[in-house]
Amino acid sequence: MTREEGIKQVFAGGGHVVILGAGASIASTIRNPELTGRKLPSMDNFISVVGLEDLVEEVPAGLRDSNFEKLYGNLHRETPDSKILREIEARIQQYFGDMQLPEQPTIYDYLVLSLRSKDLIATFNWDPFLYQAWVRNREFTKDLPHLSFLHGNVAIGYSSEDKRCGPVGYQMRADGGVFEPTKLLYPVEQKNYTDDEFINIEWDRVKYWLDKDGGTKRTTIFGYGAPVSDVEAVSLLNEAWGTPAERAMEQFEVIDITPEDVLRKRWNGFIHSHHYDIADDYFNSSLAYNPRRTSESYFSHYQPLTPGEALRESNPVPRDIKTLEDLWNWHKPLIEAEEEVQIKNAE
Repeated sequence: MTREEGIKQVFAGGGHVVILGAGASIASTIRNPELTGRKLPSMDNFISVVGLEDLVEEVPAGLRDSNFEKLYGNLHRETPDSKILREIEARIQQYFGDMQLPEQPTIYDYLVLSLRSKDLIATFNWDPFLYQAWVRNREFTKDLPHLSFLHGNVAIGYSSEDKRCGPVGYQMRADGGVFEPTKLLYPVEQKNYTDDEFINIEWDRVKYWLDKDGGTKRTTIFGYGAPVSDVEAVSLLNEAWGTPAERAMEQFEVIDITPEDVLRKRWNGFIHSHHYDIADDYFNSSLAYNPRRTSESYFSHYQPLTPGEALRESNPVPRDIKTLEDLWNWHKPLIEAEEEVQIKNAE
């Protein structure tokens, strides 16, 4: 095998899908707090953190609940066109929309740089951190993962005229195509995500990537607990992934602080036999052990006589990098190697 053939094989392999839940954003802000000091709420402290107390006082007593998601579901069931609902959504848009990443590298910066354009990050989170990290790291490399926003996002708008999404408030054309804010809230009893055109497109993307014919060989769940209220979401993911027997050669990974036995049971419908990994920290995951080479690392375990053998040894990214420029410099050799492959493939 020539050196050129070896390089091509090392950089071959399927895609990697990463699915984010609230735990991912919480982990990121614990490491580096949001720039203005805003906190990420849970459903149990959502009302106080976002500042909805005065609106909740207007909700009939029989519909109130300390859990925001349940309260919203009750109110939507009784008065779906309520002015209170519209004001709640407006305040949520403002609270999350004003959030900003700190200047220091966050877990989201590490994450977007750990993957490439053959990969996908799908998020359930409303906060703008993933998109902001993706935008600012585009200054370093254009070869970044695709994104999907499965619950809508305060940073992303949608133009129904053009069937395109983009930064909220911007527009496609001088004469129109404004990216209007995407829908964030759904009744807890029946989250009909796919009834919304934008959300339907986002789900179609992640379902295509997860499908066994889509080429994905690694899937990572980061901070998403598959809550009972999201039964439709989990069902859609499971339908796209298929049965464990159908995914006998894929690797499933969970990044979560929950005990392993609980996680194994929670995600049992996605895991074939022993083909899973549990990490209690981002920096103990495949994304941090072999950034930009997660799929190649997986394939090297099944092709031990190829140059991929070298990827049995991990190349962990340091967790204590202080600046974005230093983070970019660490990744630079990896990206230069990718560019070399692209040049050779074009010859």
